[in-house]
Amino acid sequence: MNNSTELFEHKDIKCVKLEAGGYEAWLAYEIGANVIRLRDNNNGIEFFRYNEENTAEDIKQSPEVWGLPTLYLPNRFANGVLKASDAVYNLPINEAAPYNNHIHGFLHKRAHELVEHNADSNCAWVKTRYVYDENDEFFSYLPVKFTAEYTFTLSEQGLELNIRFTNNSDVMMPMSLASHTTINAPFADGGKEEDIRLTVPISKKCELNDRCLPTERLKSLTMYDLEYKNGAKCPVLQVCDNDMYVSDSIDIGGGNFFHGVVAEDAASGKKLCYEVSDEYKFWIVWNDRGMKHYFCPEPMTAMIDAPNLSLDREITGYTEVKPGDTYETHQRFFTKLPASKD
Repeated sequence: MNNSTELFEHKDIKCVKLEAGGYEAWLAYEIGANVIRLRDNNNGIEFFRYNEENTAEDIKQSPEVWGLPTLYLPNRFANGVLKASDAVYNLPINEAAPYNNHIHGFLHKRAHELVEHNADSNCAWVKTRYVYDENDEFFSYLPVKFTAEYTFTLSEQGLELNIRFTNNSDVMMPMSLASHTTINAPFADGGKEEDIRLTVPISKKCELNDRCLPTERLKSLTMYDLEYKNGAKCPVLQVCDNDMYVSDSIDIGGGNFFHGVVAEDAASGKKLCYEVSDEYKFWIVWNDRGMKHYFCPEPMTAMIDAPNLSLDREITGYTEVKPGDTYETHQRFFTKLPASKD
């Protein structure tokens, strides 16, 4: 199969379609550079929550729960306050009572610039960019100029996403990044939701209060939590509500350790693997009450409300980007099939 990229519209959504290595990806660059569809055509795996009838407006109304939305600033900030080292920012409270938090930022809702799309004999790729400055309506809340650059690469190795944030301002740039990754349930063609098992590499649970904010207590794992660690958790058909953990690494077979999560269709043995770089220090699992045919294993570089916590940054993961510097992360999605019995 020849690797390729092409521009097309799906239900009034402007996309770049990438095809390479038996995979197909649709990048909606005008909706937060969201991968609204990723499919392993050779092995019948639909990675992300996808609806054939979705229009651009459908996704724009709730961009957090379709495809692969990248969030800056992710999760919750108590009362909208973000305490950076050199400033205090008051973000809009967009999560109603009793929460009264700012949630998820703005970048996943912006139209990104399509910089490049192309392919060669090895892979297909797309590059997008968003320049954040005083022209963005959010700038009055967070006056810190930056450029976000995403590179999506599709090949036999799956889909890779490289993210770069460059601080274009003369102040410190708060950095907390997450993906609100929406995995389709079932993800294997012909599979059943009850056969899905999710493995999440975890070491401690981050306790949350009734506003979904950290209490700053890191707790030992219970039997409920160990279902994630041991690969026994069915992430749908039951409620998984903001289960937040400190991440670890897992063995995906043959002594290959990686930093990520694995979802398996127990009936077929097909595995959906989601690898992230070491900057992602936490996982949250959420499934919208469990009956919506998707689940979200969300990698985060920092805890919820991280800059406002009294814990050390080495624990919370919160960091800041100096003027002129760049912050970079990496993710990869790929399929792993059961070992041959021959």
